[in-house]
Amino acid sequence: MKVVFISNFLTHHQVPFCLEMQKRLGEDFKFISTVKIFQWRLDLGFKDLDSEYDFVVKAYENEETYQKAQKLALDSDVVIIGSTTDDLIVERLKQDKLIFRYRARVFIFPDGFWKTVCDLKKLKLFYHRHIKFRKNKNLHLLCANAYGAKDFNFLGLYKNKIYKWGYFLETNTYDIEKLIEQKEKNEVMQIVWVARFIHWKHPEVVLKLAKNLKKQGYSFKIKMLGTGALEEKTRKQVKKQRLEDVIEIVGQVPSNQVKDYMEAANIFIATSASQEGWGAVMNESMNAGCAIVANSKMGSTPFLIKNEENGYMYHSYQELENDVKKLLKDKSLREKFGKNAYEYITQKWTASIAAENVIQLFTNVIEQKDVEIEEGPASKAMPVVKE
Repeated sequence: MKVVFISNFLTHHQVPFCLEMQKRLGEDFKFISTVKIFQWRLDLGFKDLDSEYDFVVKAYENEETYQKAQKLALDSDVVIIGSTTDDLIVERLKQDKLIFRYRARVFIFPDGFWKTVCDLKKLKLFYHRHIKFRKNKNLHLLCANAYGAKDFNFLGLYKNKIYKWGYFLETNTYDIEKLIEQKEKNEVMQIVWVARFIHWKHPEVVLKLAKNLKKQGYSFKIKMLGTGALEEKTRKQVKKQRLEDVIEIVGQVPSNQVKDYMEAANIFIATSASQEGWGAVMNESMNAGCAIVANSKMGSTPFLIKNEENGYMYHSYQELENDVKKLLKDKSLREKFGKNAYEYITQKWTASIAAENVIQLFTNVIEQKDVEIEEGPASKAMPVVKE
C-alpha cells in the first residue's frame, strides 16, 4: 500500500506518526511538504523539519520535486491531505481516488458559520474542499476534533465517513505507580495549567478558581505555564487579588521542560474554549499521570476523557470548581484518574496505534469492508450532542 500525507510543512506534532508510518510502509510512505516553513515559526524557535527526514518530498523546492509530488499524489493508493492547497490532488479528485482530508471542525469559533458563509473567499475555499466533490464515494475525513462530525454532518457532508483523529505525541514510559506515589509526597497539592495567555484559553478562570478555593480553605498551589497578550494583565490581577501565595505564573517554559512540571503535578486543568481545535497539552498531561479536569469544549476532550474514569469533563465553571475540590479532597480519586489517564494515552492514543489503525482503515475501505476499529484513532466519529 502506497500512502502519501500532504501538508504545508512537517511539524513536530506530525513526526511521531510519520515515523511510525515509515516503519510499517518503508518507501511506500511519503510526506509531501507544499510550502517552506513560515519565518514566524522559525522566529519562535521551531525547526525546519523538512530537511531532517528522508520521507519528506519538498514540492516547493524545484520543478523536479514538484513533478515527483504530483505523481505521488495521483498514483498512490491513499492520500491524506491537511490544510494546504488542493493543487496536487485536483486530478485525483476528478478520478474519485481514495482521499482522506485531515481537518478539525467547521464552526471552531462561536460565529464560525457566519465567518464562513459571509466571507466569499472562505466560502469558495470551503466549497472546493468539501462540497464540490461531496458525492465522491472515496472522499473521507480524518477529524482532529470531537465536534467535527457534528459540524460536517449538519451540513450534510461526509455522512458515515468521518473518523477519529488528532495529535499523537512522543510517549514517555513511566512506572506509573511510582510516579503517582511521588506526586502524593507534595506538601500541598500541585495544580498545573499550560496554555497561551489569550482570551479563549481563559486564564481568568484559573484566577477565579484559585480565589474561591483559597476562600474556602483548601491547600493548593497553581502553576501557570505560558506567555501571551494577557500574561502581564494576569500577573497584575494575581497581585491585586492577593493570590501570590496560591498562584505562580511561571511564564514561558521550553517545550521539553513542560513535562517536568506535569510529572510533579497532582492535577491538570484545561480551560480552553471551543477555539481549541485539539489541545496537545491533554496528551502530555495524561502521559504524565495527572488527574485531569478539562473543558468539554476543547477539541480533544470528548475523544480522550472518559468522564469520571480517567478524568473530569466539565461544562460550566461551577462544575470545574466542584471537580477540582473533589480531587483535592480524595487521594484515591486522584490516583485512579492519574493511572487511568496514563494507561489510556499509552495504550489507546499513541503514534504507533494511530499508524496501525489507519492502515487497517485504509485496507477496509479499499476492500469495501466495514470499518472494524472499535475505539481510538481511525474509529468512527459520531456527532457529539453536548458541548
